[in-house]
Amino acid sequence: MAKRSQFKMSVRERQNRTFSEGFKKGKVKDIEQGLSTVSEVCKAYEVSSAAVYKWLKAYGTNQEKKERMIVESQSDTHSLLFLKQKVADLERLVGQKQVLLEFQNKLIDLAEETYGIDIKKKSSSQPSGTSGDAESSIPSV
Repeated sequence: MAKRSQFKMSVRERQNRTFSEGFKKGKVKDIEQGLSTVSEVCKAYEVSSAAVYKWLKAYGTNQEKKERMIVESQSDTHSLLFLKQKVADLERLVGQKQVLLEFQNKLIDLAEETYGIDIKKKSSSQPSGTSGDAESSIPSV
């Protein structure tokens, strides 16, 4: 009796073969009726699972968009709603702080214009490394 391994196809032979539309529809029907599984079809006909899933998508009857049901406990739902509310509150607070910061910057600009003094610190000036008078911090010899 012949063994299945004797009938193995080469990679080139598998890539160059085509299945008829009727064959594909028949296998999809078998899968949908539960007579076989995707993995059984893949092994029996040496075809990839991606190809079988493409057949299911093209010829299957159960291919409408299915609704996904998410089951979560009551505490998960409450914590999710709480976190969403907290994010909204924090976003609102950041917005208020941004408005306040822009208002303060505008006030500083107006004060500098009005009084002719520089209120903002210059980024080019280096802070001194000592606190106090430079002469008193040098020890005398």
